[in-house]
Amino acid sequence: MKDKHYLSPLMEPRSVGIIGASERESSLGNVLIRNMLDSAFKGRLFAINPKHDSVLGVPCYKSVEDVPHRLDLAVIAVRAEKTPALVDACGRAGVKAVIVLSAGFSETGPRGAKLEREVVEAARRHRIRLLGPNCLGIMRPELGLNATFAHASANKGSIGLISQSGALCAAILDWAKPNNVGFSAVVSLGSSSDIDFGEVLEYMISDPRTESIFLYVEGIRDARRFMSALRGAARVKPVLLIKVGRHPDACKAVLQHTGAQVGEDAVFDAALRRAGVIRLYNMGQLFAAANALFSHFRPRGNRLAIITNGGGPGVMAADRCADLGIPLSEFSEGTMAKLNAALPPSWSRGNPVDILGDADVERYRKTVQAVLEGPNVDGVLVMLTPQAMTDSTAVAQAVIDLEKHADKPVVTCWMGENLVSEARQMFIDAGIPTFRTPEPAVELFSHISAYYRNQKLLMQTPASLSQLNPPSIESARLVIETALAERRKTLNEMESKALLAAFRIPIAQTVVARSATEAMVLAEEIGLPVVMKIDSPSIIHKSDSGGVRLNLGSLAAVRTAYQEILDEVRRNKPEATINGVAIEPMILKRNGRELVVGVKRDPVFGPVITFGEGGNRVEANRDLAVALPPLNNYLVQDLIRSSRVAPLLGEFRNMPAIDMSALELVLLRVSEMVCELPWLQQMEINPLIVDENGAVAVDCRITVDNISPAADRYDHMAIHPYPSHLISKWTVPDGTEVTIRPIKPEDAELEIEFVRKLSPETKYFRFMNTMRELPPAMVARLTQIDYDREMAFIATIVENGAEVEIGVCRYAVNPDGESCEFAVVVADEWQHRGLARRLMGVLIETARSKGLAYMNGVFLANNERMLKFVQGLGFVLSNDPEDNTVKLGVLSLQD
Repeated sequence: MKDKHYLSPLMEPRSVGIIGASERESSLGNVLIRNMLDSAFKGRLFAINPKHDSVLGVPCYKSVEDVPHRLDLAVIAVRAEKTPALVDACGRAGVKAVIVLSAGFSETGPRGAKLEREVVEAARRHRIRLLGPNCLGIMRPELGLNATFAHASANKGSIGLISQSGALCAAILDWAKPNNVGFSAVVSLGSSSDIDFGEVLEYMISDPRTESIFLYVEGIRDARRFMSALRGAARVKPVLLIKVGRHPDACKAVLQHTGAQVGEDAVFDAALRRAGVIRLYNMGQLFAAANALFSHFRPRGNRLAIITNGGGPGVMAADRCADLGIPLSEFSEGTMAKLNAALPPSWSRGNPVDILGDADVERYRKTVQAVLEGPNVDGVLVMLTPQAMTDSTAVAQAVIDLEKHADKPVVTCWMGENLVSEARQMFIDAGIPTFRTPEPAVELFSHISAYYRNQKLLMQTPASLSQLNPPSIESARLVIETALAERRKTLNEMESKALLAAFRIPIAQTVVARSATEAMVLAEEIGLPVVMKIDSPSIIHKSDSGGVRLNLGSLAAVRTAYQEILDEVRRNKPEATINGVAIEPMILKRNGRELVVGVKRDPVFGPVITFGEGGNRVEANRDLAVALPPLNNYLVQDLIRSSRVAPLLGEFRNMPAIDMSALELVLLRVSEMVCELPWLQQMEINPLIVDENGAVAVDCRITVDNISPAADRYDHMAIHPYPSHLISKWTVPDGTEVTIRPIKPEDAELEIEFVRKLSPETKYFRFMNTMRELPPAMVARLTQIDYDREMAFIATIVENGAEVEIGVCRYAVNPDGESCEFAVVVADEWQHRGLARRLMGVLIETARSKGLAYMNGVFLANNERMLKFVQGLGFVLSNDPEDNTVKLGVLSLQD
């Protein structure tokens, strides 16, 4: 038995009603009926309009409640003010999903927003799922479903398109038809008042017709759900995305269009990379990528080889590679030997491979074959300019023949027009991406090969805390709570450094003097030379206000500096509150690099970590690298590599390379701070001085705020950390120690081996079949989970020094957000030993702590042992009204 997805009434309706169907030519209701008829909808179609008995031959009813068949989907195509009552009528008629195409809602102002609220309230009252309003609708070409008012239908295919813009959907559909690009689904979200990106993405993950997914995004409403669904989708299918609103003026336009929030573009970019998603920037790139994916263009890395019969075009392509950070392949000795044997002595002897202007078909064939077979090549760009000695059509056929048997992507660029048009059409017919100029060809390879790199980022599931010396979270919380109790949100320097010290980040010791005499005493205790800085919650940049003195080597200099700092700050910032003057040792690191590590809150994705060049240059150069926490070593290294300051951290101008491990540890600790301190709003460690001997935080500024308590300790984060606090141990009576812990992506092999060893009976009761191997997509789905909305615990033991899985249980939160559905399976040799009950106890307690109200289960009616087991746990069983082979079970979690 295969459970239907809860969005099936919307995405796979068996019956559709068009409310507002009309005979009037070109009206919205007329276009809808025509589109459904022209697409040959495979289900039952009904027209609903009190003015007609039939519309275009389709029986028409006065109201949705008069339709003699319960509708899966109703499409509303009437004025906005009539919509709330119609949604209410749909609810009374038992309609399961509604699409509202009409505009005139929240995008028009307060009156429209009130109407939209009424529509949403009516839908929720009747448990109807709602798409829109102000959307184009939905298409499922395989089902003959075209519930849109687009003038272009869609070819059947494997691309799932989800867009916030109906106009963009229409434009893509218009382009796709003549270019033979097909779609499994086209979904226009409109205002996303109910169904948003996350839920449609989740549907497409499990949709077998969808092999790749395209998104057009203007703004995000629920970052956690968006990231969760995006990461889930990208684990099993290529996901490509265009995001608009990259600049402030564009953000205002997005807010007016959809009402969705738009955060900082650099943060969005970091989120996409972390989600394993390919980001595109314009429609040309989207169309090129669509062609490539539709042709099953699959990358394996990002090292590109360029083959050309003209030096200039090859250099143009190489330049664009450099712009985009695409490395040119370095050919192995074997590849070079093959090329030397096939090419004239004057060939370029490197990459790009210039095979010269007199290249014939055979020279092209041997070169492309040698490069494709090379071990250091992940893709090949074959270029041709129409020269007298070159038969462009014959060369195209040779490339097509080689590409059929290649395991690497091939992109082509036949420059010119009349002499190469036939060759270009041959590439299109063969499904090989082809371009007129080098730059977009390189861009396509860059975007698709980004999938390879981003998949590595996607697979990272960092724990909330590192395995090193644990931080003193309690002392950090006390510092924050004290400040908030005093109605302060900005911590002073000593408090800020106390937080860093609590998380084991090396700091420059700081004390505050409130008189010149006290300053001298403290300076002598710390040890000269010292740094003196104004201590004021009103001043962010101390140097700009005259509040900093460096390298003070005598007590007399300390006394003089104390008064100078106060006088200058009072003159420059007369309104500032002054607590005193902070004194700390002068950090003299001859080879030190001044860096900045920061935390800020994005309005969409919450806390993010920034990294870059520090000191006084940080304000002049705000081009910082950005990453979404939580981080682990791999993600920290990626953050450092992506920063502009990265080249300065190795050997540089007679300075040795910095202690990279010390810098990585600071960034890991900052990630821990973000995870464990939800009060944290902003932080800037500047400068963080790092040299070959270590790192030290010289100055730090932190702001905090009150937060509402949440059942989820990581509710403030867009990506849920690995919940290491849920790991537990259990010793069975024979002394065997069992570890029960949340599952991780790295457990894929454990899960495969566990299922392989299950008996056919156990497999049947758990998976409804006796498959020997788990399909790769299912392995990813079972091991790469979102800890926010699902949980899976595995039980493991150690045998012969290796970890072995002996049981697993899991729940997934249902769309209502109040209940979850569970599953449990135990290795045959571990059954009847209490393991299943132990696993279920952990699972039930975790669901309860999440605030869930009910746990549901679906069981085969003939699985008597399972039925008895769940009844013993307190589940109440009932018969499934639609299927007498299964029983339903419900456990109340809040009794």
